[in-house]
Amino acid sequence: MVNGCKRFLVVLLGLLVGCICGIRYTPDWDSLETRPLPEWYDRLKIGVFIHWGVFSVPAFRSEWFWWDWQGAKYNDCIQFMKANYPPGFTYPDFGPKFTASQFDANEWMDVLGNSGAGYVVLTSKHHEGYTMWPSKHSWNWNSMDVGPHRDIVGEFTNAIRNKTYMFMNFGLYHSLYEWFHPLYLADKASNFKTQDFVREKTLPELYEIVNRYKPDIIWSDGDWEAPDTYWNSTDFLAWLYNDSPVRETVVTNDRWGRGDMCHHGGYFTCSDRYNPGVLQKFKWENAMTLDRKSWGYRRDMKASDVVSIEELISTLAETVSCGGNLLVNIGPTLDGNIPPIFEERLRQMGAWMKVNSEGIYGSKPWRHQNDSVTPGVWYTTLTISTTTAVYAIVPMSVIKNNSTLYLGSPVIKDTSQAFVFLLGYEQQVPYSAPTPDGGIYINVSSLPTSYLTDTPFNWAWVIRMLGLDNVSNTIKDPHSKKKNPVPVNIAKQLVELVASAGSSKSSSSKNITHAPMTVQYNPKIPRTIDRFQ
Repeated sequence: MVNGCKRFLVVLLGLLVGCICGIRYTPDWDSLETRPLPEWYDRLKIGVFIHWGVFSVPAFRSEWFWWDWQGAKYNDCIQFMKANYPPGFTYPDFGPKFTASQFDANEWMDVLGNSGAGYVVLTSKHHEGYTMWPSKHSWNWNSMDVGPHRDIVGEFTNAIRNKTYMFMNFGLYHSLYEWFHPLYLADKASNFKTQDFVREKTLPELYEIVNRYKPDIIWSDGDWEAPDTYWNSTDFLAWLYNDSPVRETVVTNDRWGRGDMCHHGGYFTCSDRYNPGVLQKFKWENAMTLDRKSWGYRRDMKASDVVSIEELISTLAETVSCGGNLLVNIGPTLDGNIPPIFEERLRQMGAWMKVNSEGIYGSKPWRHQNDSVTPGVWYTTLTISTTTAVYAIVPMSVIKNNSTLYLGSPVIKDTSQAFVFLLGYEQQVPYSAPTPDGGIYINVSSLPTSYLTDTPFNWAWVIRMLGLDNVSNTIKDPHSKKKNPVPVNIAKQLVELVASAGSSKSSSSKNITHAPMTVQYNPKIPRTIDRFQ
């Protein structure tokens, strides 16, 4: 009887603990997809992706060089090897040449911290199987045993978390499969009826990086040849959301098995460079690369291959306007240097964001994603307390050589109650609204010419509009879940952002970055909104 009572109390205690700790997710998509997306991800909008590994040594064609050479057997790869390496040279022979001799995580953080990004995703293991940390499950093919003899992931993680002036979230890319691993090839030959590779390699690595480095993002890839039942993806995700050390903050993507992409996951990537150009019903990410031809470093990259700052800002505007995040990829060299053209582009993006972050961080899609008349103009909106601002992101190509800028989507019926500002300019900008049915003309010629010629204004403007008659937004929040929508209180979020901007990191402020603005609105007084510092 006593033992029966004890068992009853143990069960009761377990139920109480479950209630106190919150929802428990079961290893199936119906349950996993009720988990709300942690709010920090939608708020930060911009990340930097880093593709770095042994593939940075040959630096030929792309990060898929090993497969292109010995899997697809492309002739240009074969000829490259014949011209540059002796007969019998194998891909693992590149490992010792991956020195990372000039890698300084703190120097990287200076670049990343000035890029305007709110999170960064580092490659922990690509399809070649080389782990950028001393994995117990990748013997003699990891960054401690071969090459740098350093824990690259560990150094990078520490640099991010020790920078007290920064609030940047940290993620890890991890490939589920490996091109030439014998266990994977054996499982594949069995039509994935065996799971030796998953049991001995993939899952142990995932648990290892989560427990050791506690990333805020698991960016999964290499999933497409086998279903998620082979990868045991839902079991891992249930552990990640229920019991892992990052269960409250971690974000995951949609690459967990054949057919899952754009259907299952924390947020959707759908494809590389996914940019639908229209509002989506789900939270999504546009993972794109500055080098149009490769994600990893290429020795023959030309300046013309690299996305310009104007293109980058335009892509950012389109992505955020349609409810997405932008993940901007760079590829360092084998010795750990960020190529100057990539550093320049990231610092340019940061300079533009320092002026215009108000229209990006914490923003939501407006009722119009792009302008109804003027091409290339994209909109966002942000509400603080009872004040709602609408932002028009306008490329300089639309503005220059014109005395006025026409926006067809805003509706202003009473010009005495609506105000237009250029972010970074200290005064209101004159405009006219000749018809109450919609459309405004902004007087470009009233601004000093420096706002047309000086950086960052000469790349794109962000125009803030207050008091629009069609400001109301009936769009459903894109990262809400159909079974368990995320409560969104933008005003509360931004108050917390501003209050925490100068504080030290804590469990509550860890995911807060770059306070977008503070507002006390009086329609009779021009108001300049404070930029993040």
